[in-house]
Amino acid sequence: MTTQRPPSSESPAASPAASPAGTAPPRSASSTFLPFRRRRVLYLVVVLWLIVIGTTAGFSSKLSGAEKNTVEESLPSSAESTQVYKIQSLFQNPDTVPAVIVYERAGGLTAQDRAKATADAKQYATLTDLSGQVFGPQFSTDGQAAQTVIPLNLGQNYLTKAKGAVSALHGIAANQAPPGLAIHVAGPAGYSADLSKAVGGIDGTLLYSTLVVVIAILLLTYRSPVLWLFPIICAGIALTVAQGIIYLLAAHAGLTVSSDGAGILTILVFGATTDYSLLLIARYREELRNHDSRVEAMSVALRRSGPAVIASAATVAISMLCLSFADMNATRGLGPVFAVGIAVGALVMLTLFPLLMVLCGRWIFWPSVPRVGDGEHANVGRWAAVGDRIARRPRLAWIGTALILAVGAIGIGQLHSGGLSVAQEFTATQDSVVGNAAVARHFDAAVASPLVITARAGGADQVHQALQTVPGIAPGSVTAPVLKNGYAYQEATLTGAPDSSAAYVTVRNARTAVHAVAGADAKVGGDSAMNLDARSASEHDRELIAPIVLAVVLAILILLLRALVSPLLLIGTVVLSCATTLGVSALVFRHVFHFGAEDNSFPLYVFVFLIALGIDYNIFLMTRIREEAHNVGTRPATLRGLASTGGVITSAGIVLAGTFAVLGTLPLTQFAELGFAVAFGVLIDTVIVRSVMVTALNLDIGRRIWWPSALWRKPDATEATPVRDAETPARS
Repeated sequence: MTTQRPPSSESPAASPAASPAGTAPPRSASSTFLPFRRRRVLYLVVVLWLIVIGTTAGFSSKLSGAEKNTVEESLPSSAESTQVYKIQSLFQNPDTVPAVIVYERAGGLTAQDRAKATADAKQYATLTDLSGQVFGPQFSTDGQAAQTVIPLNLGQNYLTKAKGAVSALHGIAANQAPPGLAIHVAGPAGYSADLSKAVGGIDGTLLYSTLVVVIAILLLTYRSPVLWLFPIICAGIALTVAQGIIYLLAAHAGLTVSSDGAGILTILVFGATTDYSLLLIARYREELRNHDSRVEAMSVALRRSGPAVIASAATVAISMLCLSFADMNATRGLGPVFAVGIAVGALVMLTLFPLLMVLCGRWIFWPSVPRVGDGEHANVGRWAAVGDRIARRPRLAWIGTALILAVGAIGIGQLHSGGLSVAQEFTATQDSVVGNAAVARHFDAAVASPLVITARAGGADQVHQALQTVPGIAPGSVTAPVLKNGYAYQEATLTGAPDSSAAYVTVRNARTAVHAVAGADAKVGGDSAMNLDARSASEHDRELIAPIVLAVVLAILILLLRALVSPLLLIGTVVLSCATTLGVSALVFRHVFHFGAEDNSFPLYVFVFLIALGIDYNIFLMTRIREEAHNVGTRPATLRGLASTGGVITSAGIVLAGTFAVLGTLPLTQFAELGFAVAFGVLIDTVIVRSVMVTALNLDIGRRIWWPSALWRKPDATEATPVRDAETPARS
């Protein structure tokens, strides 16, 4: 039973009260992350954060308007299709997005159907947002379909405007349509409209879904009706401030921000900041059992867990910044976006979050309010039992675990990361996909997405001749050269779908043919060429960035743990975990979800997220083990570290996995695949790699894991050494 304290002893500025009999006396925090001894200073810091929030909130709401989502904006400037796109603006409006209206009747078009298609074409020609003449209707040779191509001018932000334009086309086509006539809007405009609907409200969808997941997990973790509010409020503040900063970088520093990056930012900030809050709350709760003053308890908690949070945030932020080396503009822009989100989240959780916790008092933990002298022990409980089982045969534990993970990694052979076709990009059937399939059945599928060829005017005729012999280009489809400002412009229609593997082969063959024309400086672009260049750039980025991320993470671990052996082992475990995740994900995508392929960026994004976030949990565990090892040696410290951090790290992993799983709520294959893979990988890393493999490696290798630091020479404490309670922190 604790001694009675006067009311003033609970104030943030109070001195520690005498400890109850039989408990460790409260300790002062001479070295502290909270150098505040006056309540008004605490309030001042909160006010400063309110000013920051008020300043950035207005900019945060403008972020969606600064997003750049077009393929040409995401490609590197050195890509051949990007150079063609720039020259193309001399000859036609670069903002032209063709829509293909396809009319289909399986038994053959009736006279009424043909009249309807003809009348509609005349009405399409009266639209105000055209960029050229309406082509069609063209009737198929089998008599079952008709198509009309409408060149729409939707401006630079065509993804946003496509939905309204296509809706208007649907309205014209559906008006008094003969019964039984199937009508679809296909082509680039139809695809853009379906994509716009799929990503419309993405920020709100992800935010509300993430809130539901995080709140549910926090309620289950703490069973407190109040405590969950503090991580949520601070995560929301971090997201708002980060979005404001990112908008300023996009508006004034040329940062490329995509809707993908903005959506994932919400997931990352809420997941990572909630993880940091869980670690701080767990340590703060421990210290409240040892300190009468909340300020002293939080000071010690920050001093002991703060370095782990800082190291974790630095690892993730710097790893994300490695994406800045990418060729793809969209990928390169993700680096600063994610780094800003992580840095702001860590800053909020190390400053504002502790202040709010201290100011509000112990009651926020109700109904399990921690009191001085409460006797929870680190050497009892679920994770202590797990550690005891591993300690019996640690070598068998880590070898067996490694073999199981290696078997899962075999599935990487099922990975098809060459990019998604238009039909594969959506998890549900879309009108544009159905329409494109109808076009492919009855016409040249690529009529609305031709190859675009530019060259010097002097070599135009030779380039024209060279294109005639390229396999995969429809005979007679190469247009006559149009000359302007010293350049020649031509188009050619593919015989297959513009997003097929055959189309990419044709692009390569066409480039080989026109590049051989001396002095022509000929280049091949268009939608198919852009997709091919995006695939090539993504492959280059994977090969370049993956080794850089590993080197950066290894360097941070060496500095943090002051050792070589343990960082190398930790890197090895997360690489194996990542390989297993990719392998298992590929098998699930092929045989459970029946996805046809993975996005170009999928392997790189999964690798960077899992290496950076997976190391997080190893940092949380290993910094606690290192702290304990100074007192009792490595093997006992390993068991104590697992017992002390097992619960909070597992909860953190579940939170992060849950937030990434929210991506699966979007009807886009790219997000569904990324969400599943990262969520699965985080759970694998949290439950298996960190709790079993890393623990077993520590127990098997022992103090040699700290080589060459002085800690590797410290012997383990004897079995007679009493086990220190969890609430009694180790001395540094």
